[in-house]
Amino acid sequence: MQESSLDRAKAHKPIVIEVGGEPLGVVVPHADGYRFLAVKLPAFAIDGQHFETVEKAHFAVSQAVRNGSPDVA
Repeated sequence: MQESSLDRAKAHKPIVIEVGGEPLGVVVPHADGYRFLAVKLPAFAIDGQHFETVEKAHFAVSQAVRNGSPDVA
């Protein structure tokens, strides 16, 4: 019984999104993919958005940083 609750905890573990070696937020599993939660100012433009994959979230964060703050990435 205890093992199944540990497996469930692993499934909901946040995944860090970095751009240029700097952590800018995390994605957490959500009903239809992943939800992005920003932790640094350059990524707040897309805070709370949902993505189908972690890769799509990473690309969106990279684009947000590039468009909003050219000296960060």
